[in-house]
Amino acid sequence: MSRPVIFDLFHTLVQGADEERDRVVGEMALMVGVAPAELVAAYHATWRDRLVRWDVEETIRLLAGRLGGTPTDEQVTRAGEHRRVLARRVLGSVSAATLDVLDALRADGHPLALISNATSDTAEAWPRGPLAERFDVAVLSCDVGLAKPDPAIYHLAAERLGVRPAECVFVGDGADGELAGAAAVGMTVFRTTEHNDTDPGWGGPAFATLGDLPAVLRQPVKVMEPAE
Repeated sequence: MSRPVIFDLFHTLVQGADEERDRVVGEMALMVGVAPAELVAAYHATWRDRLVRWDVEETIRLLAGRLGGTPTDEQVTRAGEHRRVLARRVLGSVSAATLDVLDALRADGHPLALISNATSDTAEAWPRGPLAERFDVAVLSCDVGLAKPDPAIYHLAAERLGVRPAECVFVGDGADGELAGAAAVGMTVFRTTEHNDTDPGWGGPAFATLGDLPAVLRQPVKVMEPAE
């Protein structure tokens, strides 16, 4: 079996759409009767809770309430759907070139997994997106209550693939300390700058396009054990 490859999602396989996310949250604020800038700031301040604890509606109710809003159930539902539309749009934006890379890796026999720090709207949209059918395993933080760079989330992905972490390759842009987290459990790490140069201080190998990855993985790679 070729080495399993574990990918990050945002800024690795698809654009993170950060500015669009802020715009959508601002529009959601108007739907629930709070100030757009304040809700955007609240979303940024609570990102860790949203990754591992709160679903879409819970987030809207909690944050709107903290800002003095009293949205109705109908308003919360409307704002939640607005957020879900964004998630579907972002996951649907994956390029044909990226899908070709994933198909090439599968053709070469590489099992594929995903580890994403993702909120529940992404988890809901994932199964219907074009990426899902190409992955053997998808570990989303909101589903498992863990987020990168917690070593447990990398171990969980490897376990679901039926391999040791040291047998895996991890590919990501570097957000949330994910590259160091993967290296710490013994994974071979590659940084991609195709969508965003997120972690320029990372000293390991990097490539500017995912299209380089299949050829790189055909070269012999030494399996590293995690540091003591």
